[in-house]
Amino acid sequence: MKKSTFFSLLVIFLLIPGTLLLGRSLPGRWYYLTATAIVVEIMLPFFAAFESRRPQARELVILAVMAALAAVSRVAFVFLPYFKPLTGIVMLTAVAFGPQAGFLTGAMAIFASNFFFSQGPWTPWQMFAYGIAGFLAGAVFHGRKKWQNPFVMAAFGFLAVLLIVGPLLDSCTVFTMLTTFTRESLLLIYGQGVPVNLMHGAGTAVTIAVLGKALLKKLSRLQTKYGMLEGNV
Repeated sequence: MKKSTFFSLLVIFLLIPGTLLLGRSLPGRWYYLTATAIVVEIMLPFFAAFESRRPQARELVILAVMAALAAVSRVAFVFLPYFKPLTGIVMLTAVAFGPQAGFLTGAMAIFASNFFFSQGPWTPWQMFAYGIAGFLAGAVFHGRKKWQNPFVMAAFGFLAVLLIVGPLLDSCTVFTMLTTFTRESLLLIYGQGVPVNLMHGAGTAVTIAVLGKALLKKLSRLQTKYGMLEGNV
């Protein structure tokens, strides 16, 4: 395992969850500080991938563009609050450029779009959940051309949202609203989240099925032409 990959796993699965939990003990509007800390933390694995080569500004630019596109898609579908093309775009970015880039894109897309939807205690949790969506898609599909069938990726996107991303978002309610954890309260919160997660997963699947082939073709062309995000990310 590459050092940058190992470092990414430590940051994503240990440092960021620890930051989420510790942030709850801070007074006042703790979520602003927590979200800022997560922004810094998600940048660390990405720049660690530049250890053996010089970073290129265009690599950051294309990820910024994809994060902006994902954020705009969330705003554009505000009339369907649980239908989120954002997740599908984040996952496709990860398929093209890798898990670290996917995590960065997902987290930054949510952080940016929440300036329209409003920041709050949910922001750090959303950044983590949507970052995980990108990380998982990149870990499974990046570099595996034979697996990159739009309908296979769409099915993966649906299941990832239903089983992982959605429950992570529901966990925000658990940790920010409940003072005591009981089986009944947990079942109520996670149970009420199932219809929302089904809609979210369906939106993700439709986005990937419709845009997957064309968007990956464009991103692959950029990667080949400019040698972007190769090898380490």
